[in-house]
Amino acid sequence: MDKFSAQVITVSDRSAAGERPDASGPALVGFLTDKGYRVVGSRIVPDDRPAIEAALREAVAVDVALVVTTGGTGFSPRDVTPEATAAVCERMVPGIPEAMRAASMGITPKACLSREVAGIAGRTLVVNLPGSPKAAVENLSAVIDVLPHGIGILRGERLDG
Repeated sequence: MDKFSAQVITVSDRSAAGERPDASGPALVGFLTDKGYRVVGSRIVPDDRPAIEAALREAVAVDVALVVTTGGTGFSPRDVTPEATAAVCERMVPGIPEAMRAASMGITPKACLSREVAGIAGRTLVVNLPGSPKAAVENLSAVIDVLPHGIGILRGERLDG
């Protein structure tokens, strides 16, 4: 099986405006690369629902296997990544964020405030992650080993196991 393609989308007003360097995007690119994914791009968009939806639709249009977003999943009025993700996805995958939150609760009780979602758009799996580099990698670590199985099924590839 070839490496699955992946794209990282950082959602941050300050990083998009050049006011703060993006730390989460590069951390996720490194993590995904280490796990065998072929990262085909990373980008930064503001906390703006149309911009987030457009970035997700562009990744789906070029048939990226996995898109992970980082940021925009909290309680701030501008945190709209889950809503943008749900608008783009045809089917939701609630078990992924449930597993991430369960793992995170062992690290911090604030994990129950996390609003991340995951879903399927075409042949692309989209997974929201928190905005901090540490939390983003910790959350993705909780599910990374099972993602290839789901992505393989989604993309019609025969998998053993």
